[in-house]
Amino acid sequence: MALCSSVGALALPSELIVHIFSFLSDRDKLRASAVCSRWRECLFYPALWTELKLRVGGGTNGGGSGSEQTPRLEFLMRKFGSFVRELQLEFAPLDGCLSPLQHGVEAVESDPQFAKDAMVTYLDQVLCVLGGLRNNRNLQKLSLYGDTCILQDDGILDSSYLSQVDQGGKKTKEIQQLFEEILSNSRQLKWLSSAFMFGVVTPCSLASLSNHSTSSLEHLSLIDNQLPSLISTIELERLIHLQSLSLEFCDFTSDMCRLLACGDRAPLHRLSLLLNGAALDVKPLDGTATEDDWKALVRRSTNLRVYIMAMDVCSQDLLRVLKPSLPLERIHLDSYSSLVTDGVLELISQQYHKTLSHFILMRDDAGFPDLSVNRNEDPLVLLAWRCVHLAVLIIHGYTVWSHNLVAISRLRGSNLKVLEVSEESIDFDPDQSVYIEGDPVHNLVKEVSLGLGRVWHPSMDNSMVLNEPTQHFHREMQSFSAGM
Repeated sequence: MALCSSVGALALPSELIVHIFSFLSDRDKLRASAVCSRWRECLFYPALWTELKLRVGGGTNGGGSGSEQTPRLEFLMRKFGSFVRELQLEFAPLDGCLSPLQHGVEAVESDPQFAKDAMVTYLDQVLCVLGGLRNNRNLQKLSLYGDTCILQDDGILDSSYLSQVDQGGKKTKEIQQLFEEILSNSRQLKWLSSAFMFGVVTPCSLASLSNHSTSSLEHLSLIDNQLPSLISTIELERLIHLQSLSLEFCDFTSDMCRLLACGDRAPLHRLSLLLNGAALDVKPLDGTATEDDWKALVRRSTNLRVYIMAMDVCSQDLLRVLKPSLPLERIHLDSYSSLVTDGVLELISQQYHKTLSHFILMRDDAGFPDLSVNRNEDPLVLLAWRCVHLAVLIIHGYTVWSHNLVAISRLRGSNLKVLEVSEESIDFDPDQSVYIEGDPVHNLVKEVSLGLGRVWHPSMDNSMVLNEPTQHFHREMQSFSAGM
């Protein structure tokens, strides 16, 4: 109470007030800054704002539409852009904008003005953020994630709306120049990530990275579904201390893999690869790392772990991708029209039984195909049996037999930290139900809970993974790479 009075506030030294406010969340700091000028002066002390995590657009958290949030974004970047050490920015999907993987692009194309307005807002907000960072020499982490739902056409980012709202590409060129200016001014950049930030990164952007930052950079992630690749082998050669890399699978070439295996570089610890089946016609798998390339890389980087997300990739292409020497730790198979076969699961469980810890299998289409040709040899049960480090198992869109679910829980027990199976994916064998008394769902919940050693229920919410698969990849990649 004394701090709220004029006497108490004036009596306390500014250093003490700053220390007290350091325990507040960013949102509470901004609210407290409206109390009085003294608090505002203390709350905008640079030491309180070394890290900013922003999510704009979509009207989330009661924040209104994307365009309504632009003034707030301008305020934050004007105040903190020149000295913030870590900035994470996500563009949330706009209200009424559906995921292209799940629903197709017709929902957006039916309202061209909606897409144009969203594109204008996006360009203005990107300019705002990058403009606020242009003179920041102490930036250590820059992570950007864009909303792709208004920009995709058959898996490749489309520029049709962009050319209509930014005639002559004036704003786009300014954005690209600002991004390159930030890279050239940086002196201690350790983390650089840009995912689906349409119009921000070009194949020439990395050439602007200062010599100081080429020596300090430990994580690099540039993903935009563009042609050509945003990360070239030549530019990667400069990043000798790189420990974590994220890019599109088709851009991870043999030359790049051999470069990373060289002895004069820091060993690679994390590699995240995104494979988009819809883009394979224009970005084929030819030229990607071979089995010999992977062997050489693993010999150099003995602690390397790989995360792969495959979106709507057919089983034939998956079998080409999954090389035996690839040290796979996490895999996410997300599809709309394609089917994952039992052969793919058999290959995964056999080749990666020593390294696999996360397995996500999602499908959003009519019907729930059964992966098990023989119900007594279910590939998911074999996966749980062989993969001794399996800690996360998430299934939706495929039939999971109740007795197999019980077997999985017993095999992995409490070591299986996450077991999420959607309720509609679970089926009950009528032959076995004859011998079980009571409600089969209740019995299933009881048996699985006993196997895991904790209370378990079928999952009722799969929207986090299904609605925004690219965002799930971005966030999973962030946590995966941060665990180096």
